[in-house]
Amino acid sequence: MRIAIPKERRPNEKRVAASPESVKKLIALGAEIVIETGAGLASAITDAAFEAAGAKVAPDAASTIAGADVVFHVQRPMPDELAHFKRGAVLIAGLNPYADRDSVKAYADAGIDAFAMEFVPRITRAQSMDILSSQANLAGYRAVIEAAAEYSRAIPMMMTAAGTVAPARALIMGVGVAGLQAIATAKRLGAIVSATDVRPATKEQVESLGGTFVAVMDDEFKNAQTAGGYAKEMSKDYQAKQAALIADTIKKQDIVITTALIPGRPAPVLVSAEMVATMKPGSVIVDLAVEQGGNCPLSKPGEVVVTDNGVKIVGILNLPSRICVDASQLFAKNLLNFITPLVSKETKQLAIDWEDEIIKASILTKGGAVVHPAFVAA
Repeated sequence: MRIAIPKERRPNEKRVAASPESVKKLIALGAEIVIETGAGLASAITDAAFEAAGAKVAPDAASTIAGADVVFHVQRPMPDELAHFKRGAVLIAGLNPYADRDSVKAYADAGIDAFAMEFVPRITRAQSMDILSSQANLAGYRAVIEAAAEYSRAIPMMMTAAGTVAPARALIMGVGVAGLQAIATAKRLGAIVSATDVRPATKEQVESLGGTFVAVMDDEFKNAQTAGGYAKEMSKDYQAKQAALIADTIKKQDIVITTALIPGRPAPVLVSAEMVATMKPGSVIVDLAVEQGGNCPLSKPGEVVVTDNGVKIVGILNLPSRICVDASQLFAKNLLNFITPLVSKETKQLAIDWEDEIIKASILTKGGAVVHPAFVAA
């Protein structure tokens, strides 16, 4: 079984889909590992480090992918890479198919069995495969660091002979994995932290981290979570009440970090232009949802916008890539944990149980056909 790891070619991407540690464990499964030269350099992993772990280094994408049974990627491959896949090859990556539905058909046309790692279900035995959680955790941390870099004041309280510096107030909007890490990081830096989410279970989580929970706690709020742990889209009436509460809260904040995403849908608007207009000059918004339209309509992908009233709105793309060394290590471990149960201990070849719930949830294309129900008609 040959596993290929090409260099990532998508813009703003510095991660790599393998680490020396994961290479050693993949080889122990019986795999031959081929990595494109320079694939890990941006993540501080040299070709020599991969070779020392047992991998072979190939000079380009074509020779890396050619003949591979499995291809690991962080993001979906570029269209010209698909020509190098052999029919029947398995692609395992964060494919973001909602953002590029045409790519799903392209995988099927190329005869690739494509697995979207972001579709791995949130069940106990799949936790170690969950790229959304591993990468969002780092994104939440990095969002606070980016906010601190743009904020032109100190975050913690400082008592000096020249006077006292008041602590910054930070509001975290959306208390998923990224939001919880943002709360913890902002608290470590000394901010006064509050947070909001439509899922009632998050109230206790916020308070356990030392934050103050902000939400309209009516009957709709009590039933605002799916069985899978995701936030439901709220009614217009609830959104209006919550917006009024947030509008009153947000004008007092120095830092706002928004993290709300709905799979396959545009990001919900959490911070309106009217709310931004009430914020203090020098305050900072970091919009983690900017790649899906943004939680603030004023944010722009890849830019730091400064509004007329002096508010900075940070729309950095691909925050996990800003912390690519750790992000790559965790992503590589997610992929290792995904493929390990798919390899026969006897034959050292892929032996996929197509009825397994993890496989059924994450497979996009199989045998030249689109099979995921969300994309069959695409």
